Amino acid sequence: MSDPYFAALAVAAVSVGTLHTLAPDHWVPFAAVARARGWSAGRTARVTALCGFGHVTVSVLLGLLALFFGLGVLERFGRSLESVAGLLLIGFGLAYGLWGLRRVVGARLHGHAHAHYDHVHDPSRVTAWGLFAFFAADPCVAVIPIVAAAAPLGVVPAAGIVLVYETGTIAAMLALVLPARAGASALRAPWLDRYGDALAGAVIVTVGLVVSALGW
Repeated sequence: MSDPYFAALAVAAVSVGTLHTLAPDHWVPFAAVARARGWSAGRTARVTALCGFGHVTVSVLLGLLALFFGLGVLERFGRSLESVAGLLLIGFGLAYGLWGLRRVVGARLHGHAHAHYDHVHDPSRVTAWGLFAFFAADPCVAVIPIVAAAAPLGVVPAAGIVLVYETGTIAAMLALVLPARAGASALRAPWLDRYGDALAGAVIVTVGLVVSALGW
């Protein structure tokens, strides 16, 4: 294969990786949770990059499996995962929002935040891994044919295409998440701090409904 072929695949990979992150489910949940949990820009970036890595890894694994089981079979499987992504996001948002409400009710009943009331000793860590699980279960089907097309180039060039896709995806997520997190963090009000987790859950549920309705 010639260098122009590799270059064309690299452009396709970075385009797919960048453009598919424009969907709100790829950045709004991070900004909402970061505001609710009071995450710094650094922590928000680390969580976003981790989730982006999980998202990319599953997508690429599906592309590799397509080489063995057939492109059509894996694309159908990937699309079935994409079809439930909105439902998974809704479920995550509901669970997170209800947990946030429970914390508010517990604090008002006891007069303070009670460590044993919600049985979650590090809610930020649990939340981060919940986001990771969601993104790992929501692959980008569009990258499967790109990985399959890169396979004849050999291991090293194909790995280069994967790296380009991964870089484009994570960079685009960070470029969207960090400004959104900064904007959300600039909003100051006592009720926002008190109900931040519940409101973040509501925002995530709304994004999940939009994603499901539009089929993103």
